[in-house]
Amino acid sequence: MNRMCILLVLGLVLIPLLGFAEEPLNLPKSFIDGTGQGWRPLGENDFVRVNCDIDTWSWQNGLLMCTGKPIGVQRSSQKFTNFELVVQWRHLQSGGNSGVFIWVPEEVLTGLQPDALPKQGIEVQILDHGYAEQYEKRTGKKGDWFTTNGDVFAVGQSALKPFSPTSPDGSRSFPKKNLSKGVGEWNHYYVRCINGEVRLWVNGEEVSGGSNAEPHTGYLCLESEGSPIEFKNIRIRELP
Repeated sequence: MNRMCILLVLGLVLIPLLGFAEEPLNLPKSFIDGTGQGWRPLGENDFVRVNCDIDTWSWQNGLLMCTGKPIGVQRSSQKFTNFELVVQWRHLQSGGNSGVFIWVPEEVLTGLQPDALPKQGIEVQILDHGYAEQYEKRTGKKGDWFTTNGDVFAVGQSALKPFSPTSPDGSRSFPKKNLSKGVGEWNHYYVRCINGEVRLWVNGEEVSGGSNAEPHTGYLCLESEGSPIEFKNIRIRELP
């Protein structure tokens, strides 16, 4: 082998090791699409109305549409403990508010009246960026206790030790990066829940979560909170 060939071979070996290899553009770091062994879709027959109107939630060709009114939730037909969840969502109105509730106990959903949300569970928040501006304009206060990029926090009597960084009062896990897309654009959430630990990936990158959740068995709930939102490709894989 001549000198030129030797240099070429060494270059092909050393460049990736030194970190100079060009990475594919626009590819998320850890994109889970919810396909493969053990994954299954969650559709119309997998959810139960709790305290919303009959027409608050509607399905059409795999698309779940929510009017946002009244405030409330629909829950999964079964309880989950350890699982992975994929859901895509998009707000249809600036400042939209919604969320995915995890490990909601049955007793807090029984008899829940319209215009109320569960008082227990872990919320993976879904906020449009316009919410921050509208909050400050409405209240005159700085919205430093929440973000619009994927907060994770305990609701009511539930417990969670949020991952850093956290909100000023320490109750919420704030995202490490701002990756959520704005109104009208589809976002991708991958949520992994194992033994009381919750981790959230937004559009392919892990951003927030927490551990030591109690309880860590219960229903999944999708939230209606005042503004229209759409969901699609809701998929789950149960884990041991």
